[in-house]
Parts: sequence; C-alpha cells; structure tokens
Amino acid sequence: MKNSTSLKKNYDFRLVYNRGKSIANRLLVMFVMPNGLEINRVGFSVSKKVGKSVVRSRVTRLLRESVRLSEHNIKTGYDVIILARSSCNGMSFKEAESAVWHLVKKHGLDIKGT
Repeated sequence: MKNSTSLKKNYDFRLVYNRGKSIANRLLVMFVMPNGLEINRVGFSVSKKVGKSVVRSRVTRLLRESVRLSEHNIKTGYDVIILARSSCNGMSFKEAESAVWHLVKKHGLDIKGT
C-alpha cells in the first residue's frame, strides 16, 4: 500500500518551510508539518550548491528511493520536505538511507517509536 505522494506546489513548500518543524544532520534537513490527511506528502529540494544536474538528479533519486523503501515504517498524515545539503555530493545509498532514517526518528515519525 502506498502511503505517500509528491509535494509539488510552491505554496505547499512555502507553508511547510514557514510552519513546519525542522531538524538537520550532516547531509540533510527535514521539515515536517501535520497535514490532516491519511497520506504523507513528500517533497525533495536539491539546490545547485550540491552539484551539476547529473549529481542533483542522483541525489534526488537516492533520497526518493530511501523514502519509498521505508514508508511503511513512517507515520502517516504529514507533509515532509527533505532538503539536501552540499555535502550530499557523492553520497552512497546506504548513507542516504541512514541520514533519512535518522531524521525520521528524531522527528518521532517512526511507527515503532525506537
């Protein structure tokens, strides 16, 4: 069962940036805000500071896949934005997955509560 969709509209991003809670680690910043829906809406932001378009696309794909694989362990009803820092350039899938899961746990969005 799919628990998340994409967050695409500029005003949705602005709302989460302004009203959401943010927590960061070395690679990522995660903004989270309750949305009152039965699903999560996830958006990704990878700026030109990370690298050229090939690098930005790779980082986005790694982050999207790590969220997709762990979405069954994440609570529903939230708007989430994952912002990549410039240190993401050259990261592996394991690093991306670990960084995303670290921020999910710090926000208290993991179902198991561990």
